Amino acid sequence: MLSIAFKEWAVICEALAAGRQAVILRKGGISEENGEFRPEHAEFLLYPTYFHEHRTGIKPAFLPLLERAEAARPKAGTVRFTHFVKVESVAHVADLESALALDAQHAWTPDVVKQRFNYRTPGLYVLSVRAFKLAQPAEVFESPEYAGCKTWVQLDAPVSTEGAEPVVLERGPLAR
Repeated sequence: MLSIAFKEWAVICEALAAGRQAVILRKGGISEENGEFRPEHAEFLLYPTYFHEHRTGIKPAFLPLLERAEAARPKAGTVRFTHFVKVESVAHVADLESALALDAQHAWTPDVVKQRFNYRTPGLYVLSVRAFKLAQPAEVFESPEYAGCKTWVQLDAPVSTEGAEPVVLERGPLAR
């Protein structure tokens, strides 16, 4: 059972779910303390968001996943959880070249990486994760407390992770 959710672009959630991505790059939401992300949890549900997502920020190879995420979008006022992740490692990347060197491991374009890296103070967190597909998707009411530009959401009720299966990563560069 998990009651902590991590808000992330729906297309990134799809990339993790499809085994096309194994890292999450994070800067921090404006609602977070000092606007900085803190890697507080070792396991969390993926909470797909659609607010900041845009086609030009996604590599062309990932656009079908963006379309799939949009097609699967639940009705307004509902969040659908289909996957959770376990964090295998956390690093803070303090130089832009190191952040850009992760290109083959995620769906963002280099321009988005640069923009996120340089927002406020230079740097990005890199979470290496292992994704798991829930045995049954869980749809929950999107409480007003879940709203806003924040990373972590404490759910009103936990979601079962029993019977979840690990996602198999694609071979070779993940971001083909």
